[in-house]
Amino acid sequence: QVHLVESGGGLVQAGGSLRLSCAASGSIFSINAMGWYRQAPGKQRELVATITKGGSTNYADSVKGRFTISRDNAKNTVYLQMNSLKPEDTAVYYCAAATYYPDLVADRGNYWGQGTQVTVSS
Repeated sequence: QVHLVESGGGLVQAGGSLRLSCAASGSIFSINAMGWYRQAPGKQRELVATITKGGSTNYADSVKGRFTISRDNAKNTVYLQMNSLKPEDTAVYYCAAATYYPDLVADRGNYWGQGTQVTVSS
């Protein structure tokens, strides 16, 4: 059992920044890939960024150059630094974890946090 808790969401003006945190607990020894999904009203869920235990990262084209995913293995925490935020970034952001990277991106047996709302005003 893996438990994920997100924090750091909120309301910010366009051009501003937020940092999301995802703290993992439980049987985290089995987790080798973590990432962030987001879903806006009326839109499909999209994978925003991923990071593996080895430090490899991937980003959606829509956030490249603006968002940075990182992890602190000692704290079992993954972060998403979001800069130059745009109104279209408004969504519920979900932390996800999986045993392997392919499972994470394919949503196979992922563990999920409850989500944190990010709202970017214009």
